[in-house]
Amino acid sequence: MYRKLSSLLAILLIISLVAVACGNDDDGAEPQAPPAATAVPDPAPDPTEAPAPTEAPAAAGTVVEVAVESGAFPTLVAAVQAAGLVETLSGEGPFTVFAPTEEAFGAALAALGMSAEELLADVDLLTAVLTYHVLPLAAPAELVLTLDGQSVTTVAGSDVVIAIDGGAVMVNDATVVTADIEASNGVIHVIDKVLLPPAPE
Repeated sequence: MYRKLSSLLAILLIISLVAVACGNDDDGAEPQAPPAATAVPDPAPDPTEAPAPTEAPAAAGTVVEVAVESGAFPTLVAAVQAAGLVETLSGEGPFTVFAPTEEAFGAALAALGMSAEELLADVDLLTAVLTYHVLPLAAPAELVLTLDGQSVTTVAGSDVVIAIDGGAVMVNDATVVTADIEASNGVIHVIDKVLLPPAPE
């Protein structure tokens, strides 16, 4: 009887040891990594939402400021300054300026037999010539194209004749080579000749 009891205790002890060992193996197992998080896509932009504001482009200056900033009309700018017309052409306007190129001024001076210095010193002649290049209204190209064969009165009081010749816009005998340079108080059209006002009667 004692021997059977001892054998039973021995078997129970072995079973207990085995159970403990198995429990330790489970405790040592590496924990499983949690499932990877699913990426959430960014919400689609709302088509009704107003776009972010962008910086507004700088506003154009007056016809004088645009001419100065372009650097393309140094003789014209010098003439406007010499004639004291900067303040007038910086006014509210609107104005349409027919701006001769530098080559056009050179040809005009040769035809007049004058130097640039002599022209700039003759304020009366300079003022008459310059104001003959200015219309007291805004005349973009789309309007000028409707004036074929018509006369338009300049700030000088004399008329210029607008003509369309084979698609080219003519102002008297000058051709518009660049149109619609915008300014805050009008528009500039570049021409290839200086417009000389008619001689006073």
